Amino acid sequence: MRPSELLHPRPEGLYCPPGDFYVDAMRPVARALITHAHSDHARPGHGAVMASRETLAIMGLRLGEGFCETRQEATIGEWLNIGGVEVAFFPAGHVLGSCQIALRWKGLTIVVSGDYKREPDATAAPFEVVPCDVFVTEATFGLPVFRHPDPHREVGKLLASLQENPHRAHLVGAYSLGKAQRLIHHLREAGYDRPVYLHGALEKVTGYYEEVGIALGPLARAAGLPRGSLAGEMLICPPSSLSDIWSRRFAEPLTVAASGWMRVRARARQRGAELPLVISDHADWDSLRQTILETGASEIWVTHGQEDALVHWCLGQGLAAQPLHLVGFGEEAAEDAA
Repeated sequence: MRPSELLHPRPEGLYCPPGDFYVDAMRPVARALITHAHSDHARPGHGAVMASRETLAIMGLRLGEGFCETRQEATIGEWLNIGGVEVAFFPAGHVLGSCQIALRWKGLTIVVSGDYKREPDATAAPFEVVPCDVFVTEATFGLPVFRHPDPHREVGKLLASLQENPHRAHLVGAYSLGKAQRLIHHLREAGYDRPVYLHGALEKVTGYYEEVGIALGPLARAAGLPRGSLAGEMLICPPSSLSDIWSRRFAEPLTVAASGWMRVRARARQRGAELPLVISDHADWDSLRQTILETGASEIWVTHGQEDALVHWCLGQGLAAQPLHLVGFGEEAAEDAA
C-alpha cells in the first residue's frame, strides 16, 4: 500500500481519505485534527475539530468560542477509530497542548509531528517518540547553522543586562503563545522574582497557563503605565510591538528579541534587537536528525521550513524523503513564533 492512500496533501491541507478528515487544515473543512494552537496550524471555520484539551481552550481564547461547530477533546496516547483509521495524539513539546498526530491503517503508521522541540520545557509536555513507517516533520531550522544554545545561558544574558542597565526598560519581544510563558518560567528558575510586565496581547493566554497550574510568579499589566516608567524592569510583548511607537513610552527602552532566528545576525539587525537571545520552540538541526532516526521511519515527508536541506540529509541516510511544500505553514513562525 502506498502511504499516499492514507494521507496526502491537498490545497486545504493534509487529507486522510479513508477517515475523511484533515490534519492542520489551512482552509475551512468538515473535520480537522489540530496539532497545536498557533495560527498557521489552527484556523477558524471548521465543522468538527479534534485537539488536546489545552489546544481547544487556547483556540477559544484566540479565535473566539465559535471557532468551529463542534469540538472533541483528544485523550493523549489513547487510540480511537475515525472511519476505520486509528488515530492517537502524543506530546510534541512545542507549546502547551501541542501534539503529534498518529494515523494507523492496514498495517501502516504515519505520524504528523506538527511543530516540535526536544529541549526540556516545564511549560509543555515533553516530546514523545512514536515509532512509525512515515514521519511527517517540520524543518523550520533545518540547516546545520541552526544549533540552539542552552536557553538558561541566553536568559543569563538578559538578567546581566538588567543589572548593567538599571536605567532602561527591557522590552522583550516573544511570541504570545509558548515563547513568552517559557521565558518567564526560565526567569523564575534563574531566581528573578520581580514582577514581569505583560503587553495586553499576552494576558489571556498567560492567564490560561496559570489556570492549568504553570506557576509564573508575579505578573503585572503594562497598560496604563505613565510615560518614562519601567526603568530596570522587564516587559514582554509581541515581537512586532518592539518597533511600534508604543514601545517608546518607556524609560530608554532596550529592545530584546527571543527567537531561534536570532542565530542569524541579519535577522537580529532587521528586528532592531539590541540584545538578541537564541531561544526557540522548534527542533534545531541536530534534534531534527535525531528525531527522524529515533522514529525508525523509512520514509520522511517535510512539511515546511528548510525542506531541501533536510530531504538531502535523509536521502544520504538511505531514507526515502520528499518535501511537501505546504503553503501556509510557517507563516506565523516568520513573525517570530520560532
